[in-house]
Amino acid sequence: MSTTTTTPAETPAGGIGDTSAFERRESAVRSYARSWPAVFASASGAEQVSEQGETYLDFFAGAGALNYGHNHPMLQQVAIDYLASGAVVHSLDTHTPAKRAFLEAFERHILAPRGLEHRVLFPGPTGTNAVEAALKTARKATGRRDIVSFTNAFHGMTLGSLAVTGNAKKRAAAGVPLPFGVTAPYEEPGMDAIAWLERVWSDSGSGIDLPAGVIVEPVQGEGGLRAASPEWLRRLADLCKRFDVVLILDEIQAGCGRTGTFFAFEEAGITPDIITLSKSLSGLGMPMALTLIRPDLDVWQPGEHNGTFRGFAPAFATATAAIETFWADGAFAESVQAKAALLDAGLQQIAEHSGATLRGRGMLRGVRFEDPAVAGRAAAAAFERKLLVETSGSNDEVIKLMPPLTITDEQLQRGIALLDEAVRAATA
Repeated sequence: MSTTTTTPAETPAGGIGDTSAFERRESAVRSYARSWPAVFASASGAEQVSEQGETYLDFFAGAGALNYGHNHPMLQQVAIDYLASGAVVHSLDTHTPAKRAFLEAFERHILAPRGLEHRVLFPGPTGTNAVEAALKTARKATGRRDIVSFTNAFHGMTLGSLAVTGNAKKRAAAGVPLPFGVTAPYEEPGMDAIAWLERVWSDSGSGIDLPAGVIVEPVQGEGGLRAASPEWLRRLADLCKRFDVVLILDEIQAGCGRTGTFFAFEEAGITPDIITLSKSLSGLGMPMALTLIRPDLDVWQPGEHNGTFRGFAPAFATATAAIETFWADGAFAESVQAKAALLDAGLQQIAEHSGATLRGRGMLRGVRFEDPAVAGRAAAAAFERKLLVETSGSNDEVIKLMPPLTITDEQLQRGIALLDEAVRAATA
C-alpha cells in the first residue's frame, strides 16, 4: 500500500481529492470508499458534493439511514437548537424531557394508530444492538434457545446477529462458531418454508427443536432486495402464533417509510411480537435504535440488558421532529408511494432493454442481472456519471436503489436516466 502523501493542491482538477490519510491509516475493511473513491465534503437532500466541487446524486441515502435526505434543514435546526440549549446530551437510561417527548410522539403517531401496545426498549445506538436485544428477549421469554432465520438474511455484524445472517463471507469473518440458528428458505417459487417449518415443529422426531423465535426482513436489503408477499408473512405470523414462537420483524432498513408505510409489514396486516428499528429513526442520520416488545414478553429485570449510548438525547429530539413532521397524517406516505410509482416505471424500462429483473418494494428497489459482473460494471459506470448506487445479493448481482424519500421528481427521473446510461454501458 502506498504511503506517498498528496496534498489537495497537488490533486488534478476533477480528481477524487487527497485520500492518502485514509490509505495510510484506515483499516482495509473499508468498503463503500472503494466503490466511491471521492472525498465528500458537503451534502443536502439527495446530493453530495466532493472536495473537488463535483455534485453526486445519492441513490443510496446512507444505506437507508437518510430517508429524509442529507441535512434536512428543519431536522438540522432542531439538532443545533438542542445542542445549544444546554440540555442533557448523554443520559444512559435516565428520564429526560427529550426522551419523554419522543415516547409520546412515537406512541401518538406510530404505535396507537396501528394498534400496537409494544413496550420500547432502548438498546445501543445501532441496528445490530436492536437485533441482539430482540434475540435475547425471545430466548428469555420462552426459555428456548434456537432462532429461525432465512436464506440471504442480513441482521447485523455482532455475533448474535451474524448467527441469523446468511452471507457466508460475513459469517466467516466472525472467526468462531455461530450456534443456535436454523436457516429456512426465504419466499421464492418452489420453496414453501412455512409448510416445512410446520412439519418439523410438529414432529418430535424431526431433530429440530421448537425455536424461541423467528426473525425475518419484510424486504431483504443486503440479501438482494427480495420482498416477502403479504400472504407469506401472514402464514408465517399464523404459524408462529400457533406454536408460541416469537415473531421478530427486522424493520431496520425497510422501515421508517421506505416501502411507503412507516412499517413494511403493515401491508400484511400482521402484529409482530418484536420489531427492530434503527437507520432513519433519528431523522438526521444520528445513531438511534429501538426494540419494540409485546408487553407480556417484557420479562427483563432492571439492568439485565443495557448500553452506554442508548440515551443519546439529540437523536430523541430529531426523531420526535421527524415523526411529528412526516407521520402526523398520511400525506408523506402518499408522496412516497407516488415517487415509488415513478421509480418503478423507470426501472421497468431499464429491465426491458437489459434483460434484468426487478426486486423490492416502494423506494427500496433492486435491479438483478444474471451475470453479477454486469451489476458491478453498471454501479461503477453510475459513479462515473455522478450517481451513487451500490450492489447487493449473495454474489453482488443486484444494483440496490434507496433514494431519499424526500427526493424531488426531477432528481428521481434524472437518476433513473443516469442509471439507464450506466446499464447500457455495462451491457454493451
